[in-house]
Amino acid sequence: MTRRMKAHVRHFLLLPFILLLGGCYSVPVTGRTALNLVSDKEVTKMSIAAFNDMKGHFPISRDQERIDQLRRVGERLERVIPWWDMPDADWEFVVFDVPQEINAFAMAGGKVGIFTGLFKVVQNDDQLASVLAHEIAHVTAKHVQERLSREMAKETFGVVIAPVTLVQQATGATKSDLTFDRDKEREADHIGMIYMAEAGFNPQEAIKVLERLEEVTGGQTVQQAFLSNHPSTPERIQNLTDELPKAMIAYEQSKHQAAPTIIK
Repeated sequence: MTRRMKAHVRHFLLLPFILLLGGCYSVPVTGRTALNLVSDKEVTKMSIAAFNDMKGHFPISRDQERIDQLRRVGERLERVIPWWDMPDADWEFVVFDVPQEINAFAMAGGKVGIFTGLFKVVQNDDQLASVLAHEIAHVTAKHVQERLSREMAKETFGVVIAPVTLVQQATGATKSDLTFDRDKEREADHIGMIYMAEAGFNPQEAIKVLERLEEVTGGQTVQQAFLSNHPSTPERIQNLTDELPKAMIAYEQSKHQAAPTIIK
């Protein structure tokens, strides 16, 4: 093999690594370097379509008190999310009237939804903020893109993922994904706690809402709220307790922190 041929072979072998480096990004708050080989705009496009589809399939709540609460909390969180972490965001907050589901979600493009069953667990704005911030953190950390990129990296570089496959892979879970997803849940807990603190919500309530979940569910897994790929609730509580000192500093420094109530 000639020297020139060897050079071409080396360039060919290095190409996957160059592509990987070119598709890396830094996760907000944690600073972890992660892989992204997926178009952010395509994920946003699919997320908006999925969100609109949900609005057509699930009843939307008319409970004005809950609607106002979601918007109030959501808009405070929205203000602390840098635009570059949520590009092309057209924020929208919707309460779905599904009492049996203890759940919330956020999607690329600033689409946020909660199911009314969640109010069996959350008892105040701070606790709602902890749930929303966790879900928003999944989006800003690009966990969907990272998951898809990991699957793409297993295949030949340059494979184009069809939109339907994108949605299926983004929402599906297999046993091989459990460790991956558990790590991302821990990261979303960490990022979310910082987000809520920066928005002036008490991060101690993030721990209380998990304790409340244990109380409401009797310690049993709630399929609609926390799938098997989530760390156990006690584990999540311990992780958040470890992160609490940093979050409290952000909370104290927050410009959005509510003024103290004056008792006359």
